[in-house]
Amino acid sequence: MSNAQAGGDNTIKLVLAWGLVGIPLAWGVVETVINALKLFQ
Repeated sequence: MSNAQAGGDNTIKLVLAWGLVGIPLAWGVVETVINALKLFQ
């Protein structure tokens, strides 16, 4: 395997890993903000 292929493979893994962590994290933040806004209505 060449270095270019290995680097591309690592990039894909990195993007998938951040997606698996970032999507639920962003959803949790949005839900928290929505619930917090209920306190100020």
